Parts: sequence; C-alpha cells; structure tokens
Amino acid sequence: MELRHLRYFAAVAAHGSFNRAANNLHLTQPALSRQVKNLEDELGVPLFVRGQNAVTLTDAGALFYEEARDLLARADQAIQRVRGEARNEILRVGYGPSLTAGIMPAALEKFQAETPRVRIELADLSSREMVELGKEGQLDLLITPEASESALPGFQWIELRRMLLVVVMPETHPLAKLKKIAPARLRDVPLIGLARENFPDYVPRLRALFKPFGFAPRFAALVMDGLSPLFAALEAHHAAAVLSDGIACIMPRGLVTRPFSPALPEIAVKMGLPAVRPNPHAETFARLLREEAEK
Repeated sequence: MELRHLRYFAAVAAHGSFNRAANNLHLTQPALSRQVKNLEDELGVPLFVRGQNAVTLTDAGALFYEEARDLLARADQAIQRVRGEARNEILRVGYGPSLTAGIMPAALEKFQAETPRVRIELADLSSREMVELGKEGQLDLLITPEASESALPGFQWIELRRMLLVVVMPETHPLAKLKKIAPARLRDVPLIGLARENFPDYVPRLRALFKPFGFAPRFAALVMDGLSPLFAALEAHHAAAVLSDGIACIMPRGLVTRPFSPALPEIAVKMGLPAVRPNPHAETFARLLREEAEK
C-alpha cells in the first residue's frame, strides 16, 4: 500500500466529494477515483458509498480513516525530520487566475512530481501588486499581461499564451441573446472595469482597443480588488465587462461570455523571471506551463 493512496483516500473522506478533493490535490477527478478504487480493491472492502454529488464513508471506511490519519501524521513528522523543514525550498508565483485557466492544475501536478521537495506558493495578485513584489524580490515567477514588462526591466520575459477578449455579462443581459457581439454594440453599454490603482493598464488598454470603432468605453463602476467584486458588480449593475476568455472557467453561475466579431486583438500573457540568478525551479515551472498551453 502506497502512502499517496492513503493521502488520496483521506482527502476524499475529508471533503466528502471526489471533485473537491481532486481540485485540492491538483488531480483530475477520474484519476483520483481510479486511485481510490485501487485502494479498495487492495483492501478487499468498499470504503465509500458513492452518491451523485457526494460520498460517505462505509463502516469499514470510517475505521480505516481514523487509522489512515494517524499513519499520515506520523509519516509527515518522519518526513520533516529526515528532510529538515529549514532545507525545504520554496517557489513563489504571482499570477492572475484567468490567465492560467485550464493549464495550472496539470502543470502543478507535474511540477510536484518532478520536484517533491519544493513547496510552491501561489498568490492571486493584481498587476500592481505583482510589480511591487517583483521589485522587492519577493516573487520568483510572475504571470501577467504583457504591459507589466516595462514596469519590471530587471526581469526576463517569456510568452506563455495568447488569449481572446470576450464580453462577460449576466445571462439576462440583452446582449446575452447574441452569439457574437460587434465591438460597436458596446458604445452605450455600461461596463464594469478594473480600477487604475491596482490594474493601471486595464482602462487605457480598453480605450485603445475601442478607439478604431469610434467610441470610448463607458464605465458604470471600477473595482479595485479583482474578480470577485467585479462579478458582484456585474450582477448589481446588470452591466457587462471585457475580460480574457479564460474567465469562463472561474466565473460564477448566472454569468455568460460572448466572443467579439470581429475579434479584438489578442492579449499576450507573459511569464517574468528575475534576469539575474533566477530560481531554477521557476524555470522548470514556466516550462511546464508552456507545455500545457501548447497542447
């Protein structure tokens, strides 16, 4: 019986769901289900009663869960003593979730498999926060729209991917009835945007993008703290926003996206590493992200 199988089992038991446990472990749900089924086959007893959206422990599973937690706690203590917590290496990554949508979980899983002694710290940051922390030497890898390059001349930059811009809005918005949206249709539509204090390039970029269509975007509100308050403002104002298409993976129910026709220029997503003595683990993680983006 492998230690990782115990960890997978304990994660499912703790979350009561294969989906939530898989997200926490950065695995796919089918892969996690197979691993747990292998453990049940090895033990010769079912550990879970599987429902449509949740799982519960069987009597045997509840007993095994108590034993597994003790074993995992002792194993973790032993690992820390052998490795020495102080010797563990850390990789600090600042990123925007919509920029890495669809590629981050697989890259994380592969990175941890390749470098099990490295602890990766992910920080969901605004572009201003990334620039500030980058200048202070507190980030080993930045994932940001290309405009941040000029603010961090001491970094070397690699293109990760290109993303399309889409209109995001409540599903009851009048424009949601359209399959594609002409940019000029946004001339008189109230928009929700990202405030200059934390996202200094957002409004200027949109103004430049819509200038060829003969208008400047009209903002009903600008939010400072990222996507969660932006989503709430979309609902509250019954308004729209222009964001990268990766947003579809993380936005709440009740919101929809529509592509532009003709399409607006793509957004280049860049990865930045310090030009002098970059963290070699950052280079590894950047490579894995690019491999996922190219699939």
